[in-house]
Amino acid sequence: MNLKKIRTKLKYLMVLSLLTVFSVSCGYSQKLDYNLDGKFIAEGYDVVSYFNSTPRKGNVEIVYTYKNVKLKFLSQANLKTFKANPETYFPQYGGWCAYAMGLNGKKVTINPLTYEIRDNKLYLFYNAWGTNTLELWLKENPESLKSKADINWVKAKFKKRG
Repeated sequence: MNLKKIRTKLKYLMVLSLLTVFSVSCGYSQKLDYNLDGKFIAEGYDVVSYFNSTPRKGNVEIVYTYKNVKLKFLSQANLKTFKANPETYFPQYGGWCAYAMGLNGKKVTINPLTYEIRDNKLYLFYNAWGTNTLELWLKENPESLKSKADINWVKAKFKKRG
């Protein structure tokens, strides 16, 4: 082989290597940082039960994994409901406090009994030490906070809480 052919092959192999590295790094997404206190989203509450206005702890024997996250369900019927439309029931912003996500993009833990169903989606909120962020959310323009939270979640979802 002459020198020109060797250089061409080397360039081809370099480009191929770079494309392989790029496709692997882009093809496999980073792990989202979900709020998994107690190893379950929504602290083990049945996410479907929120839509019945009675949030209840899920059954440890009825567990389902979605997006690499474990969820507990109160009944097989609720699990079936979830499976039919998981994006409706899965908590927004990875289960972190919606108010904090909208206010400043921070990942703040939640009180699983402080929530809102808005536009057929589940939003969870911090409520402790005299601060109920659901009340603040409702008082401070929830539509604006939701829009900001949507933007902030895109930036924050792969970052570890810290």
